[in-house]
Amino acid sequence: MRYKAIVVGVSSGGLNALKILLPALPADFSLPIIIVQHLAADSDTYWIGLLNNMCKLTIKEADEKEPIEKGNVYIAPANYHLLVEKDYTLSLSTEQKVNFARPSIDVLFESAALAYRDTLIGLILTGGSNDGSLGLRKVKECGGLTIVQDPDTAESRYMPASAIAVVISPNYILSLKKIIYLLTKLGHLP
Repeated sequence: MRYKAIVVGVSSGGLNALKILLPALPADFSLPIIIVQHLAADSDTYWIGLLNNMCKLTIKEADEKEPIEKGNVYIAPANYHLLVEKDYTLSLSTEQKVNFARPSIDVLFESAALAYRDTLIGLILTGGSNDGSLGLRKVKECGGLTIVQDPDTAESRYMPASAIAVVISPNYILSLKKIIYLLTKLGHLP
């Protein structure tokens, strides 16, 4: 298989986008998905359970030193940066906020780009900040595939528009429906 993992960054309007994206993925989807959704520091995990009940894949909060496994969806815990280590495990950090956020999308994307190089897919969805723009550029610089939600179809257009401006030419700029189709296709390539 060409790709080994997907990282997703999402902020304002993110739960609505994830409630469309994740349930649409088939049970045999073979790529792990690692997500940073901007959260308040005291957010609970109720929404993760809600997503898990809606999906065919396993949706869970990421744990320290957890191995990344195919077909699982890992979500950064509130108030922790989520990183991918070179041995394809997850780690958590309470280092200072990046782009006023912890978890930060840039932190996840940059660490994943260094671990996975050209076998990573980076995806920026709806959001109200520029977090993720530099991380997506790092994914591209390392040879990974870059996908951005079309700002005209996003609940909050600022994050995808910022990513497009910083990355210059992402591989794809698509509606959520077309993103689902593309990821499903990529998740089944031999």
